Amino acid sequence: MIPYQISAQTAQQKSALYEQASEVSGLVIQYGRDVNAIRDFYSPYTAIDGYTDQSVQVSPEESKRLTEIANDYLEKLKQTDFDGMSIYGKVDYTLLKKQIVYDLGAINLDASEYSKIAGYIPFADEIYQLEKKRRRGIYVDGQEAALQLNNILKEVKSAQTAFAAVKSLDMPLARKGKAAARGLSRRLKSFYDFYMGYDPNFTWWMPKPYKNLDSALNMYADQLMSKGKISTTQKPDSSGIKGVPIGNDELVRQLKAEMIPYSPQELIALANKEFAFCDKEMLKASNEMGFGNDWHKALEKVKNSYVPAGHQPEAILKLYNDALSFIKARDLITIPPLAEETWGMTMMTPERQLVNPFFLGGSEIIISYPTNTMNEADKLMSMRGNNPYFSRGTVQHELLPGHNLQYFMNSRYKPYRDMFSTPFWIEGWSLYWELLLYDQGFAKTPEERIGMMFWRMHRCARIIFSLNYHLGNWTPQQCIDFLVDRVGHERANAEGEVRRSFKGDYSPLYQVAYLTGGLQLMSLKRELVDGGKMTYKQFHDAIMKENAMPIEMVRATLTNQALTRDFTTQWKFYDFGTK
Repeated sequence: MIPYQISAQTAQQKSALYEQASEVSGLVIQYGRDVNAIRDFYSPYTAIDGYTDQSVQVSPEESKRLTEIANDYLEKLKQTDFDGMSIYGKVDYTLLKKQIVYDLGAINLDASEYSKIAGYIPFADEIYQLEKKRRRGIYVDGQEAALQLNNILKEVKSAQTAFAAVKSLDMPLARKGKAAARGLSRRLKSFYDFYMGYDPNFTWWMPKPYKNLDSALNMYADQLMSKGKISTTQKPDSSGIKGVPIGNDELVRQLKAEMIPYSPQELIALANKEFAFCDKEMLKASNEMGFGNDWHKALEKVKNSYVPAGHQPEAILKLYNDALSFIKARDLITIPPLAEETWGMTMMTPERQLVNPFFLGGSEIIISYPTNTMNEADKLMSMRGNNPYFSRGTVQHELLPGHNLQYFMNSRYKPYRDMFSTPFWIEGWSLYWELLLYDQGFAKTPEERIGMMFWRMHRCARIIFSLNYHLGNWTPQQCIDFLVDRVGHERANAEGEVRRSFKGDYSPLYQVAYLTGGLQLMSLKRELVDGGKMTYKQFHDAIMKENAMPIEMVRATLTNQALTRDFTTQWKFYDFGTK
């Protein structure tokens, strides 16, 4: 009896250990910290208190060190006992190796782009060397440094004159040139701020040369960007939205990095298949509402159900309570009481609503609704686009059990996996709840079904328009028109959605990730829950405790899948047959 008790206790302890760590989690943490140490050390200080700005263009010196660190960790992974690891260790091994390989690819791509614009900034190394002195506090003679800055200024002006003859740059190179010049300005400021006021000789000589050079660098950054032309793969249109279509090969590379074993063309076919299901559901609801097959009229009625200005927060709270009561009644997932207690609410600024016309979520829900500064037409479009029936499908997407629960649980279970964060898990999990609740009957009336189907159509459309844009098939204006005509968006909201997608703040696959990730989780649900291997609560709780990572690796963990050192994505999660 005693040996059994010891064995049971040991198994329980091992299970608790694997909730937080694995045989490779130490390497994951160390790699992340080492990379951050390099980026921190080689980045300019923004103030004397020691904060660094890692948003600037990396220097060749930093790029070299990041490459060395990455290769060191690939070698460390080779030395591990992969076959002796638990499934958790094998998953972390696979994810860390994938991340390092991806990082090396990104470093090489950045270095390649930098080499193409290096000729436009021949003075760069002189500024890098000034900052290098700052890192170790090497004494700088103020008079000599002032002379050096004046000489660099002459080089900048000479570069400006030479660049004036350049007709145009491809947009990616124009952006890279601007980033490099602005980065040099930040590094010069880092150097200047360190000595200024503390070294009398430096303080007497440097203010004017610094001011002149800093001004010239920023003017040159704007000049470099001004020659950027719309990518030859983006057809000109009237939208005014400038993006950079990345093409088929880069889309395939990024899909592989995200562990999605489908081509862009297959994903467009997936979205069209899902769209066909949405069309059928919309027509059913439209007929029930008395509008026959003209679901656009039914959608108009739903849009006009908006609440008055000032009442949107209370409407959101009601929808949240409706969703959570529905989920709890079916015992679908564990909701920690503290998570229920501590989520917050804020209102979105008018400026942010230009690119985010709908509410957002995370540690809080950010509500998009008209403000007094908007014109009347935009106010109406905002209210119509955020009506209660549309919002019914998405409040839980942003709060519990969506992004807010992710935020809560990710900080408490395996937080080292934040390095492996992917929109296919982040957005896929929240979108999965929209799919699941619809299947569970959360939308009871035809108006509620139309509201939830509107968003599902929107997710289909995101895949179609974003991939067609990046394949060079569609212009931004075609994307806007598609959202208006095919989904029923308000035009201002459609413009905001397309602007948000292509301005460069989101990865090219971000909009693809919502429905694709949600369908991955639905496939895994069918395998494990519908297959009788787990309850809904067991399934959902297990996913939440594994933290963010490609969903194929979630599957590997939950199914104890046999993995190899050289594992590559292979899970075909979607059935292209009839639906």
